[in-house]
Amino acid sequence: MSATTHGGTPYYFVPHESRHPVMAAIGLFFVILGAGQWINGVEWGMYSLALGMVWWLAVLFQWFRDAVAESENGLYSRKIDLSYRWSMSWFIFSEVMFFGAFFAALWWARAHSVPALGSLENALLWPDFKAVWPTMAAGMTASPAGIVEPFQTMTPFWLPTINTALLLTSGVTLTVAHHALQAGERSKTIAFMWMTVILGVIFLFVQGYEYAHAYSDMNLKLSSGVYGSTFYLLTGFHGFHVFVGMLMLFFITLRLQKGHFTKERHFGFEGAAWYWHFVDVVWLGLYVVVYWF
Repeated sequence: MSATTHGGTPYYFVPHESRHPVMAAIGLFFVILGAGQWINGVEWGMYSLALGMVWWLAVLFQWFRDAVAESENGLYSRKIDLSYRWSMSWFIFSEVMFFGAFFAALWWARAHSVPALGSLENALLWPDFKAVWPTMAAGMTASPAGIVEPFQTMTPFWLPTINTALLLTSGVTLTVAHHALQAGERSKTIAFMWMTVILGVIFLFVQGYEYAHAYSDMNLKLSSGVYGSTFYLLTGFHGFHVFVGMLMLFFITLRLQKGHFTKERHFGFEGAAWYWHFVDVVWLGLYVVVYWF
């Protein structure tokens, strides 16, 4: 159902009735049900979780395929393009708030919680507590009883610095790909997009190695006081967002190889690029605040 402009493109587009929302909700139901049962020791919860994830991902694949077909068939006008741009902008804004909450938690722990625990008011309860950041040793944690094992803190050298260089380079290759697409140079666009995807994959492998090193050699765990919990929450969620952004760019590259997108119409490419640049900026904040400070 649509209203048509003089050029023949729908002024607005209302998709036909779809089973996808209901089917996606069913998949998520089994995901939540299975996760809840699994963490409570029910064996079949694991299988429910796996079934729900496979179901949900299959529905998303079909849903996105239908949306791509609608776009490639010329059903999306400038108004639809504008609505997608606003939607992606608000989505990225919600992600800014998401990471802002974790940055604020780290700031609150360092600037308020730890100093408050070392104040005169708590001296009688914890006379040996040292309000020093990072909280890396017994007596310097929020657990003066010593139940938090001593650990080492992360430094910017060398893995985090290597990952910073990888992400910054990926931002450059993505920008080159964007300019090439605008110039109509599809082969160059595809080549630099594959470079960007590969850099994202390397970043994830380096972060995985960093986690293994931190856990086994530095005894830095999620349970390592407030330092460990904030470190893994911030860097772990960022790593998940890198994974999602890498998948976006991967599928955009596959679409480019199939001949999708033109230099005039390529918001799918731009939306993924916005997200990837956002991930880059968040990492720069993490690199400074978590690894240097």
